[in-house]
Amino acid sequence: MELRHLLRNPREMSGHLTNVVVALAIAGYVGDDVPGTQTPMAHLVLAGFAAYLLFQIGLINVPQMLVTEREEGALLRLRATPGGIPAYLVAKCLLVAVTAIGTLAVLLASAAVLVDGPLPDGPAGWLTLLWVTTLGLLAVVPLGAAIGAVLPNPREALALIMLPTMGLLVTSGAVFPITSLPAPVQQVASVFPLKWMAQGLRSALLPDAARTAEPAGSWELPMVALVLGAWAVLGFLLAVPLLRRAARRESGSRLASRHREAARSGALPL
Repeated sequence: MELRHLLRNPREMSGHLTNVVVALAIAGYVGDDVPGTQTPMAHLVLAGFAAYLLFQIGLINVPQMLVTEREEGALLRLRATPGGIPAYLVAKCLLVAVTAIGTLAVLLASAAVLVDGPLPDGPAGWLTLLWVTTLGLLAVVPLGAAIGAVLPNPREALALIMLPTMGLLVTSGAVFPITSLPAPVQQVASVFPLKWMAQGLRSALLPDAARTAEPAGSWELPMVALVLGAWAVLGFLLAVPLLRRAARRESGSRLASRHREAARSGALPL
Protein backbone atom coordinates (compact mmCIF):
# COMPACT_ATOMS: atom_id res chain seq x y z
CA MET A 1 0.00 0.00 0.00
CA GLU A 2 2.75 2.45 0.91
CA LEU A 3 4.69 1.61 -2.22
CA ARG A 4 1.63 2.31 -4.36
CA HIS A 5 1.17 5.60 -2.50
CA LEU A 6 4.82 6.51 -3.20
CA LEU A 7 4.53 5.73 -6.91
CA ARG A 8 1.36 7.84 -7.17
CA ASN A 9 2.86 10.81 -5.32
CA PRO A 10 4.75 13.04 -7.79
CA ARG A 11 6.22 15.15 -4.99
CA GLU A 12 7.87 12.22 -3.24
CA MET A 13 9.02 10.65 -6.52
CA SER A 14 10.56 13.94 -7.66
CA GLY A 15 12.66 14.03 -4.49
CA HIS A 16 14.31 10.71 -5.35
CA LEU A 17 14.73 11.61 -9.02
CA THR A 18 16.29 14.98 -8.14
CA ASN A 19 19.14 13.16 -6.40
CA VAL A 20 19.73 11.13 -9.55
CA VAL A 21 19.78 14.28 -11.70
CA VAL A 22 22.29 15.95 -9.34
CA ALA A 23 24.57 12.91 -9.47
CA LEU A 24 24.43 12.82 -13.28
CA ALA A 25 25.12 16.56 -13.53
CA ILE A 26 28.19 16.34 -11.30
CA ALA A 27 29.46 13.24 -13.11
CA GLY A 28 29.02 14.97 -16.46
CA TYR A 29 30.98 17.98 -15.22
CA VAL A 30 33.89 16.14 -13.58
CA GLY A 31 36.87 15.35 -15.79
CA ASP A 32 40.31 13.74 -15.42
CA ASP A 33 41.10 10.38 -13.85
CA VAL A 34 41.37 9.16 -10.28
CA PRO A 35 44.97 9.99 -9.23
CA GLY A 36 47.30 7.06 -9.85
CA THR A 37 44.79 5.16 -11.99
CA GLN A 38 43.16 5.28 -15.41
CA THR A 39 39.67 5.25 -13.90
CA PRO A 40 37.57 8.31 -14.78
CA MET A 41 36.83 10.47 -11.76
CA ALA A 42 33.20 10.56 -12.92
CA HIS A 43 32.95 6.82 -12.28
CA LEU A 44 34.19 7.25 -8.71
CA VAL A 45 31.68 10.07 -8.18
CA LEU A 46 28.80 7.93 -9.47
CA ALA A 47 29.78 4.98 -7.27
CA GLY A 48 29.97 7.31 -4.27
CA PHE A 49 26.62 8.91 -5.05
CA ALA A 50 25.08 5.44 -5.36
CA ALA A 51 26.24 4.73 -1.80
CA TYR A 52 25.04 8.13 -0.60
CA LEU A 53 21.56 7.58 -2.06
CA LEU A 54 21.23 4.38 -0.03
CA PHE A 55 22.61 6.13 3.05
CA GLN A 56 20.32 9.13 2.62
CA ILE A 57 17.18 7.04 2.27
CA GLY A 58 18.00 5.24 5.52
CA LEU A 59 19.31 8.15 7.60
CA ILE A 60 17.09 11.00 6.36
CA ASN A 61 13.92 9.58 4.80
CA VAL A 62 13.27 6.89 7.42
CA PRO A 63 13.45 9.22 10.47
CA GLN A 64 11.23 11.79 8.76
CA MET A 65 8.75 9.08 7.81
CA LEU A 66 8.70 7.62 11.31
CA VAL A 67 8.38 10.95 13.12
CA THR A 68 5.53 11.99 10.82
CA GLU A 69 3.66 8.73 11.40
CA ARG A 70 4.23 9.00 15.13
CA GLU A 71 2.67 12.47 15.05
CA GLU A 72 -0.29 11.03 13.14
CA GLY A 73 -0.87 8.31 15.77
CA ALA A 74 0.61 5.26 14.03
CA LEU A 75 2.74 4.26 17.05
CA LEU A 76 -0.25 4.65 19.33
CA ARG A 77 -2.15 2.10 17.23
CA LEU A 78 0.87 -0.23 17.09
CA ARG A 79 1.05 -0.30 20.88
CA ALA A 80 -2.17 -2.33 20.97
CA THR A 81 -1.10 -4.67 18.16
CA PRO A 82 0.69 -7.93 19.14
CA GLY A 83 4.15 -7.89 17.56
CA GLY A 84 3.31 -4.52 16.03
CA ILE A 85 6.66 -2.79 16.54
CA PRO A 86 8.92 -5.52 15.04
CA ALA A 87 6.46 -5.99 12.16
CA TYR A 88 6.39 -2.23 11.56
CA LEU A 89 10.20 -2.09 11.48
CA VAL A 90 10.47 -5.02 9.06
CA ALA A 91 7.81 -3.50 6.80
CA LYS A 92 9.62 -0.15 6.74
CA CYS A 93 12.88 -1.94 5.90
CA LEU A 94 11.19 -3.66 2.95
CA LEU A 95 9.58 -0.44 1.72
CA VAL A 96 12.86 1.46 1.93
CA ALA A 97 14.74 -1.41 0.29
CA VAL A 98 12.42 -1.36 -2.73
CA THR A 99 12.65 2.44 -2.95
CA ALA A 100 16.44 2.44 -2.61
CA ILE A 101 17.05 -0.37 -5.08
CA GLY A 102 14.71 1.28 -7.59
CA THR A 103 16.53 4.62 -7.22
CA LEU A 104 19.91 2.88 -7.53
CA ALA A 105 18.77 1.07 -10.69
CA VAL A 106 17.59 4.35 -12.25
CA LEU A 107 20.91 6.04 -11.38
CA LEU A 108 23.10 3.27 -12.82
CA ALA A 109 21.00 2.77 -15.95
CA SER A 110 20.73 6.48 -16.74
CA ALA A 111 24.43 7.02 -16.00
CA ALA A 112 25.40 4.19 -18.35
CA VAL A 113 23.30 5.69 -21.13
CA LEU A 114 23.91 9.42 -20.63
CA VAL A 115 27.45 9.78 -19.25
CA ASP A 116 29.04 6.38 -19.98
CA GLY A 117 28.76 5.47 -16.31
CA PRO A 118 30.11 2.30 -14.73
CA LEU A 119 28.32 -1.05 -14.45
CA PRO A 120 29.50 -4.26 -12.77
CA ASP A 121 31.84 -6.34 -14.89
CA GLY A 122 30.65 -9.94 -14.80
CA PRO A 123 28.69 -12.05 -12.29
CA ALA A 124 31.12 -11.38 -9.43
CA GLY A 125 30.61 -7.64 -9.78
CA TRP A 126 26.81 -7.97 -9.79
CA LEU A 127 26.96 -10.26 -6.76
CA THR A 128 29.10 -7.73 -4.89
CA LEU A 129 26.70 -4.95 -5.84
CA LEU A 130 23.80 -7.03 -4.48
CA TRP A 131 25.28 -7.94 -1.11
CA VAL A 132 26.81 -4.51 -0.45
CA THR A 133 23.48 -2.83 -1.26
CA THR A 134 21.54 -5.26 0.94
CA LEU A 135 23.92 -5.10 3.87
CA GLY A 136 24.27 -1.34 3.54
CA LEU A 137 20.51 -0.88 3.78
CA LEU A 138 20.36 -3.21 6.78
CA ALA A 139 23.06 -1.08 8.38
CA VAL A 140 21.31 2.28 7.97
CA VAL A 141 17.53 1.68 7.93
CA PRO A 142 17.22 0.37 11.53
CA LEU A 143 19.60 3.12 12.63
CA GLY A 144 17.35 5.66 10.91
CA ALA A 145 14.36 4.16 12.73
CA ALA A 146 16.18 4.46 16.05
CA ILE A 147 16.97 8.12 15.32
CA GLY A 148 13.38 8.77 14.28
CA ALA A 149 12.11 7.28 17.55
CA VAL A 150 13.83 10.01 19.56
CA LEU A 151 13.48 13.05 17.29
CA PRO A 152 10.97 15.61 18.53
CA ASN A 153 8.81 16.41 15.49
CA PRO A 154 8.86 16.39 11.66
CA ARG A 155 9.74 20.09 11.43
CA GLU A 156 12.96 19.63 13.43
CA ALA A 157 13.86 16.15 12.15
CA LEU A 158 15.37 17.29 8.85
CA ALA A 159 17.37 20.11 10.44
CA LEU A 160 18.82 17.83 13.11
CA ILE A 161 20.00 15.05 10.78
CA MET A 162 20.87 16.85 7.54
CA LEU A 163 24.06 18.54 8.72
CA PRO A 164 25.70 15.37 10.16
CA THR A 165 24.68 13.44 7.04
CA MET A 166 26.22 16.02 4.72
CA GLY A 167 29.34 16.02 6.90
CA LEU A 168 29.67 12.27 6.43
CA LEU A 169 29.22 12.69 2.68
CA VAL A 170 32.21 15.05 2.60
CA THR A 171 34.45 13.07 4.97
CA SER A 172 33.72 9.51 3.78
CA GLY A 173 35.34 9.81 0.35
CA ALA A 174 32.05 9.20 -1.42
CA VAL A 175 32.52 11.90 -4.07
CA PHE A 176 36.32 12.21 -4.20
CA PRO A 177 39.27 9.98 -3.19
CA ILE A 178 39.34 9.55 0.57
CA THR A 179 43.15 9.49 0.46
CA SER A 180 43.06 13.24 -0.22
CA LEU A 181 41.71 13.78 3.30
CA PRO A 182 43.87 14.04 6.44
CA ALA A 183 44.55 10.74 8.21
CA PRO A 184 42.52 11.66 11.35
CA VAL A 185 39.48 12.44 9.17
CA GLN A 186 39.87 9.09 7.40
CA GLN A 187 40.00 7.30 10.77
CA VAL A 188 36.82 9.00 11.99
CA ALA A 189 35.01 8.29 8.70
CA SER A 190 35.97 4.61 8.90
CA VAL A 191 33.79 4.25 12.00
CA PHE A 192 30.60 5.06 10.07
CA PRO A 193 28.87 2.91 7.44
CA LEU A 194 28.89 5.37 4.52
CA LYS A 195 32.64 5.02 3.98
CA TRP A 196 32.35 1.24 3.71
CA MET A 197 29.19 1.35 1.59
CA ALA A 198 30.98 3.61 -0.90
CA GLN A 199 34.08 1.41 -0.88
CA GLY A 200 32.02 -1.74 -1.43
CA LEU A 201 30.11 -0.19 -4.33
CA ARG A 202 33.36 1.03 -5.88
CA SER A 203 34.64 -2.54 -5.79
CA ALA A 204 31.52 -3.65 -7.69
CA LEU A 205 31.42 -0.82 -10.23
CA LEU A 206 35.04 0.15 -10.87
CA PRO A 207 37.80 -1.92 -12.49
CA ASP A 208 40.02 -3.87 -10.13
CA ALA A 209 42.97 -1.60 -10.94
CA ALA A 210 41.15 1.27 -9.19
CA ARG A 211 41.76 -0.38 -5.82
CA THR A 212 45.23 1.21 -5.77
CA ALA A 213 43.52 4.53 -4.94
CA GLU A 214 42.05 3.07 -1.72
CA PRO A 215 43.83 3.78 1.59
CA ALA A 216 44.76 0.11 2.06
CA GLY A 217 45.49 -0.47 -1.63
CA SER A 218 42.65 -3.05 -1.76
CA TRP A 219 38.86 -3.16 -1.56
CA GLU A 220 38.88 -4.75 1.94
CA LEU A 221 35.58 -6.51 1.26
CA PRO A 222 35.73 -8.63 4.45
CA MET A 223 36.05 -5.41 6.47
CA VAL A 224 33.17 -3.89 4.46
CA ALA A 225 30.97 -6.85 5.44
CA LEU A 226 32.15 -6.76 9.07
CA VAL A 227 31.51 -3.04 9.63
CA LEU A 228 28.15 -2.98 7.84
CA GLY A 229 27.07 -6.15 9.65
CA ALA A 230 28.02 -4.61 13.00
CA TRP A 231 26.00 -1.46 12.24
CA ALA A 232 23.03 -3.60 11.16
CA VAL A 233 23.06 -5.49 14.49
CA LEU A 234 23.51 -2.27 16.47
CA GLY A 235 20.69 -0.59 14.55
CA PHE A 236 18.19 -3.38 15.26
CA LEU A 237 19.25 -3.57 18.91
CA LEU A 238 18.58 0.16 19.25
CA ALA A 239 15.53 0.52 17.01
CA VAL A 240 13.17 -2.05 18.53
CA PRO A 241 13.42 -0.88 22.20
CA LEU A 242 13.40 2.79 21.22
CA LEU A 243 10.30 2.31 19.07
CA ARG A 244 8.62 0.40 21.88
CA ARG A 245 9.53 3.18 24.30
CA ALA A 246 8.14 5.77 21.90
CA ALA A 247 4.95 3.72 21.55
CA ARG A 248 4.56 3.38 25.33
CA ARG A 249 4.84 7.13 25.73
CA GLU A 250 2.07 7.74 23.20
CA SER A 251 -1.46 8.41 24.40
CA GLY A 252 -4.64 9.86 23.06
CA SER A 253 -4.15 13.05 25.06
CA ARG A 254 -0.59 13.51 23.73
CA LEU A 255 -1.79 12.99 20.18
CA ALA A 256 -4.65 15.45 20.59
CA SER A 257 -2.31 18.01 22.16
CA ARG A 258 0.11 17.75 19.23
CA HIS A 259 -2.73 18.17 16.76
CA ARG A 260 -3.90 21.30 18.59
CA GLU A 261 -0.36 22.72 18.52
CA ALA A 262 -0.03 21.92 14.82
CA ALA A 263 -3.39 23.55 14.11
CA ARG A 264 -2.39 26.70 16.00
CA SER A 265 0.91 26.89 14.08
CA GLY A 266 -0.90 26.47 10.77
CA ALA A 267 0.50 23.00 9.99
CA LEU A 268 -3.03 21.54 10.21
CA PRO A 269 -6.39 23.09 9.41
CA LEU A 270 -8.38 24.21 12.43
